[in-house]
Amino acid sequence: MSGMRASGCAALVLALVVALAACSNEPVAQPPPAPIPTPQREPTRLVVGVDDMGAGFNPHLLAHQSPVTTTLATLVLPSVFRADADGTMRLDPTIATSAEVTATEPFTVSYELNLEASWSTNAPIAAEDFVYLWEQMRSQPGVADAAGYQLITEVRSRAGGKAVDVVFAHPYPAWQHLFSDLLPAHILKDAPGSWTGALTDGIPASGGPFRVTQVDRARGEVLLARNDLYWDTPTVLDELLLRRLGPQELAPALAAGDVDVAMPEAEPAIRTALGGLQPPPDLQLAPEPVVTQLGMRADGGPLADARVRRGIAMLLDREAIRAAVAPESLPADAFGLAPSQSGYASTAPADAPLRPDPAAAAQLLASAGWSRDLTTGRWAVAGGPVSLVIGAANQRLEDVDVARAVAEQLDAAGIDVTLVGPSAVDLFGQAAVSAVPPSPSPTPSPTTQPGAAGETPVPSTPAAPVTTSAAAATTTPALPATPGGVEVDLMVLPRTVGDDPGTELASDYGCPAPTALVPDPPRPPTGFCFPALRPALDELVSATPRPETAGAVEQVLWAQLPFLPLFQPVNLVVSTPAAGAATGIGPGPLTSGPVTGAQKWRATSE
Repeated sequence: MSGMRASGCAALVLALVVALAACSNEPVAQPPPAPIPTPQREPTRLVVGVDDMGAGFNPHLLAHQSPVTTTLATLVLPSVFRADADGTMRLDPTIATSAEVTATEPFTVSYELNLEASWSTNAPIAAEDFVYLWEQMRSQPGVADAAGYQLITEVRSRAGGKAVDVVFAHPYPAWQHLFSDLLPAHILKDAPGSWTGALTDGIPASGGPFRVTQVDRARGEVLLARNDLYWDTPTVLDELLLRRLGPQELAPALAAGDVDVAMPEAEPAIRTALGGLQPPPDLQLAPEPVVTQLGMRADGGPLADARVRRGIAMLLDREAIRAAVAPESLPADAFGLAPSQSGYASTAPADAPLRPDPAAAAQLLASAGWSRDLTTGRWAVAGGPVSLVIGAANQRLEDVDVARAVAEQLDAAGIDVTLVGPSAVDLFGQAAVSAVPPSPSPTPSPTTQPGAAGETPVPSTPAAPVTTSAAAATTTPALPATPGGVEVDLMVLPRTVGDDPGTELASDYGCPAPTALVPDPPRPPTGFCFPALRPALDELVSATPRPETAGAVEQVLWAQLPFLPLFQPVNLVVSTPAAGAATGIGPGPLTSGPVTGAQKWRATSE
């Protein structure tokens, strides 16, 4: 048996040797060749030049009004209705399939929302977004066009949030102007300070064809990309880049092809810089949906008396201010419609303070108890020199220029002035602000700016205070900072235009009474509250306003003068021939601007 086992083992070993020998003669298989990498397609991009980044991107805040905010709201935020070129409100079917009055007692509007409409976070665009906007507009300070929202008594959700019933205190014919530029409630509603803070450096979610992917304030850029979760026709472009350019940078950038279109403020320096380009760019005028005005504090301080406010206005040369700051803007002589709007006409009475009249100003000021030293020419009241505080938001560069021009003229008229530059949100929303001097530099404040989602925060460089000769000659040193700050007597601020005129008058010059829903309504920016105006303003947002009521309101405002209208800013829409052909860009409707329809724009290289 042992011999048989030995021979068996030998046979097995021999078989293995033969097998190994056979394997060693086989050719070794070569690995398959590595796949050739497919080159990544460069994203199609169009670059838009802009003047300034603005203070933030909440379109419902006066503090954040700017061409960039209008652009982002148009392309990123959902609206139930949108205005066409003539101002007619049209239902946007990508957001709502229907919106109509369904009851008169109480007045109720019902919205059926598009089932596919959703935010770029995959959350549905739903009733909670209506509720959030309504709650903020009725209770937050410094908002634009709040009067319609203040009439709402209830917002009800149906169909899992995809249907909404909005109940009003009384019939409101302008209801189609509400619920534009909805904000993502699921992100903002529970975050403290999110109404302003979350939209200072971006928009956290998109409900439109583009989404904001990066905001770089240090470089002056906002990058928008196609919203891949958009449920309707996708954008043709992959990216749209907004880039801040100064007047001397725009022409070289256009010539080099670094910028395709631009929306700078119209001014002679821009036209001169563009004059040598070949082929010449196309230039179109596009008024902004705001009017710049000078607000006068009416609830206390040296300007509480209407005679003083009118006297101050008669010391100012509005045309000189406009010519120095915005020479191609449109002079504004009304409190309602803007100069670019159909039906606009000056509403100023014969005695309106439209131009300087030092003699009439002196009479008004003297009647209010002011006196002027015949030796020094300086004004005094109650035994002490008159000293006014003028506020302009530090992030709103043109407002600062206006404030400096006003300060220069008042100083020349014998009134001591101090110029302060708090944040726009504080200036338009608080009675007292920090007594910090403004700087005309566009550099952000010396803090780390939070970026949009996916963006690394960029440390900002402190802006060096810049003092012009005019400022040095016409302003006193900044007031000492106190825990409560200083109260501003005059402020430069925007007034939004382009929506329902009656609602805008009621929003801008009314003072809402306390209600059960809002027991402590926010103070208007200048504190103006004239109870005798309330019945007329209420009529303007009712079902049957009389044609003459708006005119009567204007006459009261000229007499009380809580604001002095100055001008409507105007932008240039600049496009190279190639960009004009690829985009068809034009001024667009007043409230949405030149980027209206940008989802159909093509790259100039196509």
